[in-house]
Amino acid sequence: MTVTTDESAFAEQTEQYRHELQVHCYRMLGSFTDAEDHVQETLLRAWRRRDGFEGRSSLRAWLYRIATNACLDTLRRHPERVVPVGVGGEPAPTDVPWIQPYPDRLLDAASPVDDRPDTIAITRENIELAYLASIQLLPPNQRAALIIRDVLGWSAKETADLLDTSVAAANSALQRARATMAEHRPAPSDQWAPAADPTAEERTVLQRYIDAHHRADAAAVVELLREDVRCTMPPQPMSYVGLDALTELFGTVAFGEKALGEFRLVETSANRQPAAVNYIRRWDETEFRAETIDVLRIENGRITEITAFEGRLVGAFGLPEVL
Repeated sequence: MTVTTDESAFAEQTEQYRHELQVHCYRMLGSFTDAEDHVQETLLRAWRRRDGFEGRSSLRAWLYRIATNACLDTLRRHPERVVPVGVGGEPAPTDVPWIQPYPDRLLDAASPVDDRPDTIAITRENIELAYLASIQLLPPNQRAALIIRDVLGWSAKETADLLDTSVAAANSALQRARATMAEHRPAPSDQWAPAADPTAEERTVLQRYIDAHHRADAAAVVELLREDVRCTMPPQPMSYVGLDALTELFGTVAFGEKALGEFRLVETSANRQPAAVNYIRRWDETEFRAETIDVLRIENGRITEITAFEGRLVGAFGLPEVL
């Protein structure tokens, strides 16, 4: 395959890979907005370097190499974008202030289709928030090696070539990355559907969560929570851990004397997890405005984690900022 020298034809040639490249950059960086920027950078670099494409690999593989190196450049320039392994226990999204949710509607656009058998399946196991938070513990080369080998399915030789290192060094990076992930990442739920979409049970719990907010019923929300539930609010460095803390949060802050206003929640999904965009009509206003995107982790019919992201990405979910 050759790369065209016509700019519009080149754009058409590479556009089919845009969504999966964005997901790849998202795994590398943990940020939806950064992933968008790095896909643009990838396609710009590819256009500028089109003469260097010799057809020894597929166009798709060539673009993945460019995207990976763009992300590695950023991570090496910003070492603070690697969470220290000593955070203790499994990291929560609140330990990673730059982490953002990824709308399932866009994940669907990057999923395999009949005429693109080389597209990598996007499962919950390789896109959930716990995976994204844990992978931020890895140094850049280890992170790239893990994603390229375990998600993209590249060979050790291909991985070494991309990282400009030896096969032995690439394999060593992969093994260290796997060890870190095994230590810090929570085990996937055995109740997840094979396709990794939210299950019927999860959707039922989500609907009860939404209904309870509409009724301002703190007790109904608390009834859905597991004893060790955790609520985080990236990028704010705060978390509420345990049933007592969440009972206080919903009973006093959300629906009690400190309540900001009335809630309306709209069902959605992010990172193959059930989610809801949380709209609030403040007491002195007439419109409901997007406040947070609540992504839930549910196990055995109970909510184990609520990650309440800022609502500024609501447009990416195909939802309005104001109801």
